[in-house]
Amino acid sequence: MKDIKLVYVLLDGIGDLPHPSLNDLTPLEAAYTPNLDALARNGAMGRVISVGKGIAPQSDIAVFNMLGYSFKDGSYVGRGVIESIGCNIDFREGDLALRGNFATVDDNLKVVDRRAGRIISIEEAKSVCKTLSDNIKFSDKDGSVTLEPTVAHRVVIRFRHAKMKLSDKITNTDPAYDKVDGMGIAKAVTAQDIYIQESEAQEDIQSAKVSAKMLNEFTTQVVQLLRDHPVNRARIAAGKKPMNCILARDSGNRYPNVEPINKKYNIAVGGIVDMPVEIGISRVLGIKMFQAGDTIDYEKKAKVAADSLKSVNAIYVHIKGPDEFGHDGDARGKRKNIEDIDRRFFGTLMQELNKMDAVIVVSGDHSTPCVKKGHSDDPVPLLISGSRVKQDGSARFTENYAKRGKLGLLMGAEVLPTAIEMVS
Repeated sequence: MKDIKLVYVLLDGIGDLPHPSLNDLTPLEAAYTPNLDALARNGAMGRVISVGKGIAPQSDIAVFNMLGYSFKDGSYVGRGVIESIGCNIDFREGDLALRGNFATVDDNLKVVDRRAGRIISIEEAKSVCKTLSDNIKFSDKDGSVTLEPTVAHRVVIRFRHAKMKLSDKITNTDPAYDKVDGMGIAKAVTAQDIYIQESEAQEDIQSAKVSAKMLNEFTTQVVQLLRDHPVNRARIAAGKKPMNCILARDSGNRYPNVEPINKKYNIAVGGIVDMPVEIGISRVLGIKMFQAGDTIDYEKKAKVAADSLKSVNAIYVHIKGPDEFGHDGDARGKRKNIEDIDRRFFGTLMQELNKMDAVIVVSGDHSTPCVKKGHSDDPVPLLISGSRVKQDGSARFTENYAKRGKLGLLMGAEVLPTAIEMVS
């Protein structure tokens, strides 16, 4: 097994559905992707349900599954903990960590934009977080909160209580997501649904009641403190949406306990990741991380991926782009982004791997259809390509060819074992 050379690319939110602006094609079908299509002709395709039937997963639990970790026993610790690990926040067992979104709400607490327009500078985020950290006070004097802004609208929230371990058995304040067995699940919401939710204790125990109360007091004070914040006055004057609320989800209160990925597969695995959640996953699994520039430095990511195979057997590359266009409902933008990734990442990767007998696996963590503007339970395409793979007649990397591919329908946790077995 040690002679395996494998590049495993997850295109965030790549799966999609036909869209009217693309003549009822999906962005993958409408895109010009000569490099991905060449890989498809040299491989076999299938489809993947990343987490479970009927589940529209968040990226964290979807990526864990796509790396072979299914958490079927309900032991998942929650995205808040994973992002805390990813951004180096001081997290201890018994703290309560949540993922937050800077959002825009109106005077009635109706959510106007769950991401406050997406464009948020780190200076704006730090200024707002300092105001909140300096001024938020809880009715329980033993409670405290720490905030860590990460990328754009994303922020990590960590609650701590001086005299008790906080429970993670509370509901989200973010109306777009539910929590099942610790996993964040996207909900189908309509315009009438999107108000800040009040967090509720899911167990009749003191620690859960304290956790929910702290989160609710935090949410109320955030809205009050940011209503007339200088950052928001400047944003409104510049025609931007104010970041006047934080929507919280995916609470967790303990560290994950999982088998290291190198031990699980008996190969050395590296990673090229950018976002706090993927960094957290890599740290939890013991994946050796390689630096490869910014999120859209596609050529550099391809070159580093190829070069990394000198020191690891497999390199996992997470590419963020397509997901954001899906959330924005921008099918043409998603098509253009796919074309950009095909030309700059896959074109460069194929050149760099030209004389190396490497296998390329391409899939996604979940689907983010532009018509739905959110994650869905639709299967994502899967491609395993290389000289050791028996071709199945696929001509393009699209949802339709994936549906007809000989690999059939797999669960996310089966992808890496299947790929490794095929090429061993």
